[in-house]
Amino acid sequence: MSGALMPRSVAELDRVRAACKSMVRRRAATSGGMSLVPLPGIDIAGDVALLMELIPAINRKFGLTPEQIEQLDSHRQVLIYAMLKKVGSDMAGRAITKKLVLLALKKVSARLATKQVLKYIPFAGQAAAVALSVTAMLYLGNSHIDACYEIAKGTIKE
Repeated sequence: MSGALMPRSVAELDRVRAACKSMVRRRAATSGGMSLVPLPGIDIAGDVALLMELIPAINRKFGLTPEQIEQLDSHRQVLIYAMLKKVGSDMAGRAITKKLVLLALKKVSARLATKQVLKYIPFAGQAAAVALSVTAMLYLGNSHIDACYEIAKGTIKE
């Protein structure tokens, strides 16, 4: 699949979803590693940076960047915008900004606040902080993948 095209079949869509889930797992592991740094805010800044790169990469794989959508015929654009509205995705089909990423992080803010406290407790607290960081990143990434999958699937004619 070209970077500029949406998946054209459910099989292709499933391959894209699997590749994106692998990408999310790698970023979640990186996020967990950043939780071990004992400096306040470093892990949150790292999570923002990871998501600023991850979310557009997922959009690109599914053919859902604003630029990719713009290249489609008007019928497919209407289908995509209808699916965006139906699914209620905040990040698919949009330019990803720091503000948008921070809004997404607010969804898991209780976990992130707990992580900030736990990482200063030796060993067990640090392990818990890593686990919270990984699960928060997995949740955000996989939720976005699921939304993109539903949007793209709604435009496939099979």
